[in-house]
Amino acid sequence: MSLFQDSEKLIRRDIRHIEGYVPIEPTEILSKQVEIPPDKVVKLDGNENPYGCSEKVRQALANYEYYHLYPDPEQRELRRALAEYVGVGPEYIVAGSGSDELIDLVLRLFLEPGDEVINCPPTFGMYSFSTSVCRGLTVDVPRREDFSIDVPGIKKALNKNTKVIFIASPNNPSGNLVSEGDIRELLKGNIIVVIDEAYFEFCGVTAVRLVMQHANLIVLRTFSKWAGLAGLRAGYGIFPADIVKHLMRIKQPYNVNCAAQVAALESLRDMDYLRGTIKAITAERERMIGELSQFTWLKVYPSQANFVLCRVLDGEAKRVHRKLRQKGIFVRYFDAPGLRDCLRISVGKPEHTDALVVALKDMC
Repeated sequence: MSLFQDSEKLIRRDIRHIEGYVPIEPTEILSKQVEIPPDKVVKLDGNENPYGCSEKVRQALANYEYYHLYPDPEQRELRRALAEYVGVGPEYIVAGSGSDELIDLVLRLFLEPGDEVINCPPTFGMYSFSTSVCRGLTVDVPRREDFSIDVPGIKKALNKNTKVIFIASPNNPSGNLVSEGDIRELLKGNIIVVIDEAYFEFCGVTAVRLVMQHANLIVLRTFSKWAGLAGLRAGYGIFPADIVKHLMRIKQPYNVNCAAQVAALESLRDMDYLRGTIKAITAERERMIGELSQFTWLKVYPSQANFVLCRVLDGEAKRVHRKLRQKGIFVRYFDAPGLRDCLRISVGKPEHTDALVVALKDMC
């Protein structure tokens, strides 16, 4: 009989009470929660592509014959295809199980316990979450009222323990871009600058060419949004070649599974379809902004991504979120500083926008 009774004492002390990342739920779970059929759920909370992946991706996944074998640990074919898409050599590319894994790998590579990571909230929650898991300390430098980054504030926060700064562009959840001038200014510091371009395809603005000029710049991207592969977890990063060598050594050997590699490759071969869905989403984004702007109690922010941030001017965003949920319309509410009176609404199909507008009018 084992005398061991308390595994809790063996868990890292800094992990025991860590605040977990709050994820979104899949449609089938949301459907059960509100007792509405799945096909009646309007899911606008995850920045997912409502049109789904290319039909050629579905066929390639169905026809693939080697699921019983491990995938290529060097990601050779995928890295070559990504290099052609991005316009760099494959030696600058590393693929991951979503960009989330690459965020974690970057922090594993650079952080010693107690090192600091600059975060610019409100922004993507995985930066601070992964920093904590990797034994780093998050230093928040809040964004300005217009959600632009505070470069002087960031510079003031830098010290000998600062290793990494994360900047999302377009930022999630505000949808605004960071300027090239601000990026260049941050690159002057002796830190790793990570520009997260998860929503690049919806704006076309990138810092990739600067990677070739700066040994401390990293650009991350994903197939989750524009290519409709959120469920398969496929992401990649553009890194200085010296950093790639280390990342390829410390990553899990088979980190991008066969299905994700097949789907990403086939997506890059069917750009006509994907450009069409991107065009449809960006057009609907502008229409949704116009429709939402008719409500005097909403402040609608411009966006360069596939979502729109709205501030509920009476400060009751949580109530609006709850009432929409009761009607089977799911948007994102963040119970966090700077966002407690805001809702982030993903761009869906036209009929989803119409349902949202009708539901909001019912609240007036």
